[in-house]
Amino acid sequence: QVQLVESGGELVQAGGSLRLSCAASGRTFSTYTMGWFRQAPGKEREFVAGISRSAYTYYADSVKGRFRISRDNAKNSVYLQMNSLKPEDTAVYYCAATTMGSVSRDKRGFDYWGQGTQVTVSS
Repeated sequence: QVQLVESGGELVQAGGSLRLSCAASGRTFSTYTMGWFRQAPGKEREFVAGISRSAYTYYADSVKGRFRISRDNAKNSVYLQMNSLKPEDTAVYYCAATTMGSVSRDKRGFDYWGQGTQVTVSS
């Protein structure tokens, strides 16, 4: 089992940047496929980005070219660098993990979740 703690969310102006971090417990972090999801008020939780054990990355079309996911297995951490932020990026961002080898764009494909961090982009 793994525990996840996100950080880095805050209020930022449109066009700005943020870097979210997710720290994982346990000694087997490198065996997990990791993902970032987000949920805006009144909306379903949606896939943002994912990274496999081998560091292959996947992105939602809405963030491709603006966001970048990365992982540092030595630090048991996964990151989401967010650039050119837009008001529609406003949401609670969640870190997720799974022992499955492939990245799922469906939240049901992930077993472990953090508590979320709020990102607010003002226009």
